[in-house]
Amino acid sequence: MAQIDASLSTGLPGFDQMIKGLIPGDNLVWRVDSFREYAQFVAPFCQAAERLGQPLIYFRFSDDPPLIGNDTVAEVHKLNPRAGFESFVTQIHKVIEKTGRGGYYLFDCVSDLADAWYSDQMLGNWFMLTCPYLYDIEAIAYFGLRRNMHSHQAIGAISETAQVLVDVYRHDERLYVHPWKVQSRHSPTMHMLHVWQGDEFRPVTESATISEVRNTVPWARQESITHQLGLWNRSFAQAQELVTLGEGDQDVDRQVDECRRRLLRMAVSRDERVLELAEEFLTLADLVEIGKRMIGTGLIGGKSVGMLLARAILRRKAPRCASLLEPHDSFYIGSDVFYSYIVRNGIWWMRERKTDQDGFLIGAERARQRMLIGSFPDNVSRQFEDMLDYFGQSPIIVRSSSLLEANFGNAFAGKYESVFCANQGPRHQRLEDFLAAVRTIYASTMSEKALIYRKQRGLLDRDEQMALLVQRVSGRMYDNLFFPQIAGVALSFNPYVWDKAIDPEAGMTRLVFGMGTRAVDRSDDDYTRVVALNDPRRRPETDFKEVRQYSQRNVDVLDLAANQLVSRRFRDVISHVTEGELPLELLASRDRETDRRAEEAGITDAFPWVLTFERLFDRTSFVPDLREMMSVLQESYGCPVDVEFTANFFSGSHKINIVQCRPLQVRGGGVIADAPRDLPADRKIIEACGAVIGQAEISKLDRIIYVVPEQYSQLPIRDRYSVARVIGEICHASASKQQPAILLAGPGRWGTTTPSLGVPVRFSDINTVSAICEIVAMSKEVVPDVSLGTHFFSEMIEMDILYFALFPGRGNAFCNEKLLCGATNRLADILPGAAQWAEAIRVVDTADLPPGRQFVLNANPLKQHVVCYVTDRQNPAQPQATGKP
Repeated sequence: MAQIDASLSTGLPGFDQMIKGLIPGDNLVWRVDSFREYAQFVAPFCQAAERLGQPLIYFRFSDDPPLIGNDTVAEVHKLNPRAGFESFVTQIHKVIEKTGRGGYYLFDCVSDLADAWYSDQMLGNWFMLTCPYLYDIEAIAYFGLRRNMHSHQAIGAISETAQVLVDVYRHDERLYVHPWKVQSRHSPTMHMLHVWQGDEFRPVTESATISEVRNTVPWARQESITHQLGLWNRSFAQAQELVTLGEGDQDVDRQVDECRRRLLRMAVSRDERVLELAEEFLTLADLVEIGKRMIGTGLIGGKSVGMLLARAILRRKAPRCASLLEPHDSFYIGSDVFYSYIVRNGIWWMRERKTDQDGFLIGAERARQRMLIGSFPDNVSRQFEDMLDYFGQSPIIVRSSSLLEANFGNAFAGKYESVFCANQGPRHQRLEDFLAAVRTIYASTMSEKALIYRKQRGLLDRDEQMALLVQRVSGRMYDNLFFPQIAGVALSFNPYVWDKAIDPEAGMTRLVFGMGTRAVDRSDDDYTRVVALNDPRRRPETDFKEVRQYSQRNVDVLDLAANQLVSRRFRDVISHVTEGELPLELLASRDRETDRRAEEAGITDAFPWVLTFERLFDRTSFVPDLREMMSVLQESYGCPVDVEFTANFFSGSHKINIVQCRPLQVRGGGVIADAPRDLPADRKIIEACGAVIGQAEISKLDRIIYVVPEQYSQLPIRDRYSVARVIGEICHASASKQQPAILLAGPGRWGTTTPSLGVPVRFSDINTVSAICEIVAMSKEVVPDVSLGTHFFSEMIEMDILYFALFPGRGNAFCNEKLLCGATNRLADILPGAAQWAEAIRVVDTADLPPGRQFVLNANPLKQHVVCYVTDRQNPAQPQATGKP
């Protein structure tokens, strides 16, 4: 047990005597009604520090006047809690670490932290991180706390963690103190009310005086309901009252505006661009509804905000479209729940190195594993149970919705998990499945791919709390299967312009039958339907045989009997559908050739249906409705948008469910000169038309990495992973600080998880390249789908990497394999141990061209045309190099 140290003092001998002295590590919390009462105890504390030769460290973060004057010897650190919880904690802990053992620490009134973070829970979390640290180094620390300002979320954490808690009262110009917690010390009168007289603190023994003093402040259980609720619920209770009052009164309107702005920063976002949109489209009533469906406190995160904003924008600017939206009854798990989870499960310190630019991965896996087994506070678990009772046994999806996710400039596409819960079985099992889903998403914040992404985007030191969006899965039951009729991703700008009839400004969508996971997380040899919204029936296939070959054959569904998300063959899924339950003829076309062959062979159970969605385009207004929605959303966001959706069709009508909306950062425009038309055959390297996205540019290239399709397609699967690893090493093998400008070209999908369909690199392996070309050919048997609309594709957009697809045999598409395979291969020079892959990987550098020549890439997304060629360096029209720093 820690021992009382007689050399330590609060500067008030009578107070020291009352609490039986200070113990190294004591954190003293003074609960006061006003700043000046706290200040009266601070002054002698500072004097004691100077007299005892103890360093005095003052953390200044409040709007109150300073607690100390200029004549006080102290080390003052001015902090801004509004810059973020994580950075605030880190700054304080760095100061404590630098100071070393011992010391006197003074904090402004910490109630202001709850105001800065709009959360009592975060104040409690901060205290639980800071107080034990000060205790461990045997410091003495003072904290002020305003009475009647906080809920149990703050008071409970503080009272559990602090060593000494003192209530201070002012009555008849006298100060009274009531120590209600003094750890490891006791006396017969210690916890009585004491009056401060001169240098002494005398116990008050007269019952009349005690009652008189105590009645100046109501007992906590007798406080008004407003005070019991704490900062968060007080604000939402006020909002509810203002919504009930309605509009019209000037004073009420002013209060509504002030309350709305406050709630937006409390629950929606602190990003100025997002707030600008939210202030325009979200009403106070909208915010009250958010509050009703929140679990915990904090922000609801990027995905939740995007979904709500999209609905609010359509409600305001396109009421007819809004009437087509499927109602949502989502719940939001506030970002503060995430921080509370990692603080209370001892994970905070494991995560501390994630802001280190060099060591950010150290300890990450240990922290991730710990997150998978943590426990939740009882009050949070009860709210989870209530929410699950509300959903009953309807399938739900728990979606990541971090603070930075789905925002302007940071999509975090595919970096964090989202988990489907079939939500079947007894109540306790459904709760365990849900808790496992939450833990999985929390743990994904410490995954390697998420941390690498944050480092690349300069976000390691930014607050990245994980909020969650819990949504009812759109669709219906078909026997024991559950799925929506269609789902997909829609872009308001169409980069897949492979025909002059396609208007890129009209937008596009990737459609799938069943769950939308196949539209954004494609990993097998299946296909989606890419639809130009201005010409939905137009497709590159020339006959029904090709249509059948490149149609969707597998369907993602929730198997309620197996209680999980599964993939099933299309014909197997249809076997679960009762006639009349599903408008099959809207979604699929009969293959007449299959019908004919079955009839000739006497086969009665042939399955002739092919997912084409043709009648969906002809017989419903789905495409023009989606196009109008995308146009309105793009106009309101001020940039192209990316929407994930589901849709279900009924007799003569349909409902669209927007589950996510985020900015699609497509940089483009600008007028550039066309590539030379008279290029000799030995000067042209690659030419592609269609599926070009990125910034219009004419740029010099330092290197071309070319994966030879024929050689690659002959490799065993295990060797294809080796090729992917080698390519990653080449892309990051630069001897200078200036990263060379690289064009990466190869067969199939870059970033696929199925090596038979492309090269299974991770995006972090190739994120240094300037341009990526997908050659849509693997072998005669496999022609893989391109990456448009996938998470990998979103990352290319964010990193400003030019993307284009080359379709052999289409138009002027051309790849000069003779030149690429005949030039000097620098692979073994860059990676001596990789020489065995020289046949499959060609690395060609500009430096090896004849003197005076240069690789140039001319990309024009507006014309959907890319040419890579060799030109003379002295040509005055040539641009500057555009390597990535």
